[in-house]
Amino acid sequence: MENMSDVKVLAKEREDMYRNLLSGRIPSRIPISGAMGLDSAIKYCQMDVAEVYWDFSKAEAALDKVCQDFPSDSAPGVGRRYPSYYQILGSKPFIMSSDGTMQHPNVAGMTAEDYDDFIASPYDCIVDKILPRLYTGLDTDSNTKAMTLSKAMKVQSDDAAVIGGISARLNAKYGFVSMAGGATTGPYDFMADFFRSFTGISSDIRRIPQKVIEACEAITPILIKKGKPLGPSTFGQVGIPLHMGPFMREKDFEKFYWPTLKKQVEAITEMGINVNLFVEHDFMRFLDYFYELPPHTILRFEYGDPKIVKEKLGKKHILSGFYPLVMLHSATKEQCIDKAKELIDILAPGGNYMFGFDKGAMDMHGSISENLKAVLEYVYINGRYDDYYKGDNKDPHEALKLKRRSEIINEIDKSINSKYFTVWEKYRESHPELDGRPLNIIGPKIQKYEDMMFNFIINLCS
Repeated sequence: MENMSDVKVLAKEREDMYRNLLSGRIPSRIPISGAMGLDSAIKYCQMDVAEVYWDFSKAEAALDKVCQDFPSDSAPGVGRRYPSYYQILGSKPFIMSSDGTMQHPNVAGMTAEDYDDFIASPYDCIVDKILPRLYTGLDTDSNTKAMTLSKAMKVQSDDAAVIGGISARLNAKYGFVSMAGGATTGPYDFMADFFRSFTGISSDIRRIPQKVIEACEAITPILIKKGKPLGPSTFGQVGIPLHMGPFMREKDFEKFYWPTLKKQVEAITEMGINVNLFVEHDFMRFLDYFYELPPHTILRFEYGDPKIVKEKLGKKHILSGFYPLVMLHSATKEQCIDKAKELIDILAPGGNYMFGFDKGAMDMHGSISENLKAVLEYVYINGRYDDYYKGDNKDPHEALKLKRRSEIINEIDKSINSKYFTVWEKYRESHPELDGRPLNIIGPKIQKYEDMMFNFIINLCS
């Protein structure tokens, strides 16, 4: 693919392909989502992971090499776990291992006694109680805490800017398409991951079930806001990884997990964006629940029977995943290609399919590089549709969806009961010195930085 001379033609092909896919039409070919992220790209190029993570300017060479060597319709993922700001904050949830990989130990920043405060004001409880337990740099006096938080937010912003510049250059060089995007977490998973831990939340649903329900409901608007797409467009995806469901009884899943997740997915879809759910581990007994989600929701499966999933969900939703990454380590090239062919035969008919793996690659030892390249090349050559949609694929309702997006976010902002978050209208009321100033410029700027701090705080919790 890197030999295609007209990058603009390739970019237009990809844009049409993804627009068709995301709107439920048959694309010209199966979009390919590669398995490599930043860690595996660094290891593929035999560079030092820790060094690159501390100096992201060194990442461009590794990512560029991956784009040259491995067919894919999107650039390698770069993630958002940057050790610099975690170090400044004294992070417990994310620490760098001896080989440079960012790891997530099992931690709990919230006690069972915090539920009432959390339900009353999730954001205040996070700032006042939970973050100081998760980050030692915030467990201090108010002045030091403010300075630490400011430094951390600045270095995270600087690192993100470097990564953003690299991504933009790779997009331009290789014809990748820029899409609006975002990431958030399901409400029950959010409560379990850093706050109550696996064991804590499992105990809570037996001891204090109503408080768990109320806490999930209280955090849902904030997590909808967290998933707000970057950029004013309805062309893109918001990712949500699903963690805890497979470890729950169905009656608990139905009661605690599903209602707020469904509400969240529906709200983000109403804002004009496709939700991409990473269906981790074994969710097969919950397929009927997934059918309730809005059309064109993307479901990337780590585990399951693709024939059953295609039959139950393939006409309404976009499917991905299933390909076992471990096979690239242990099987022959022919066996790896045969597996890709098997999945294409099952999942590709009628469209609504994006080729992808069950998980992202973390290392490149053994035969994985050669097998990965062979599989991706096979899909690129053989994953074409004869009956693809050739008409106008722009979203005719984009303006209305963007208007609704603004309305939903404004409703959420006004509902956030917090001394640490202020909407522009409230800020304006308490600052009469702004009378006569260009409020149409000042308002969005003040709100922008209010939202930046909000997003930084919530990202520290997931």
